Amino acid sequence: MRSQRRDELREFLMSRRARVSPQEAGLPGGGGRRRTPGLRREEVAVLAGVGASWYQWLEQGRDISVSPQVLDAVARVLRLSDAERRHLYLLAGMNPPEPRVAPEKRDMCDGLRRLIDTWMPYPAHIMDAYYNCVMYNDAAALVLGMRPGVTQNCLVDFFVDPLYRSRSNSWERNARTVVAQFRAACAARPEDEGFQAVLAEVSERSPEFVALWAERGIEDQGQVRKELTHPLVGSLVVESTVMKVPARPDLMIVLHTPLDEENTAAKLEWLASPEGRRDAMHPVAG
Repeated sequence: MRSQRRDELREFLMSRRARVSPQEAGLPGGGGRRRTPGLRREEVAVLAGVGASWYQWLEQGRDISVSPQVLDAVARVLRLSDAERRHLYLLAGMNPPEPRVAPEKRDMCDGLRRLIDTWMPYPAHIMDAYYNCVMYNDAAALVLGMRPGVTQNCLVDFFVDPLYRSRSNSWERNARTVVAQFRAACAARPEDEGFQAVLAEVSERSPEFVALWAERGIEDQGQVRKELTHPLVGSLVVESTVMKVPARPDLMIVLHTPLDEENTAAKLEWLASPEGRRDAMHPVAG
């Protein structure tokens, strides 16, 4: 495996070096005809601020010490995308950095909106890394009670929104999982002010959260069973699944799938129907 990784590192660096012209790298355009396209090893070394021998050894896959700073310098010279930069780290035997959103991928919200709307009649919503709700479909509003002016942060609302808590029969069982998953996200970015702001708000508003946070549980994102009681259709049982899109590592898609209990799928279809929507417009206790 180590030999294979070194071979891949050599071929990867050579291929990336070949696609960058001297002009693109800011070098003078002269120099005569080149035997191979792109930059020479010596040019990459100079532009990255490393020794020519060291870069040659890196490209040969030798067992040398590397640092994030040097790999980032090489990635900059070779004009690597964020995915390619992370790949370089892996091939060099280092933990890759946190993924970043490429500028050309920032405008994906229309496509993500189509995704969660296509999930109808089942609830779906999208959160950012801090659990702030970015968007939700109509079923999430009908079933989970997501609504303008209330759904600001999914963690905060889980603990303090009376409408959601009145509908959730599995709240106590799921609360510990929700907190443990949020702690895992915080632990990956301990200095992030966004996480600290959410923690401050939910801690101030919910003693229950404070007690669970003190348990220091850690869990990865996954699937959670949710048992709900809706005022119009009664019991519902769904399974929420958190999914990530590599091109948008700052977002999480939460899809709710009906389980084969309580005739959940049919009830969700009725709630999303014109008749169900008309009935939902009338105030119902709970």
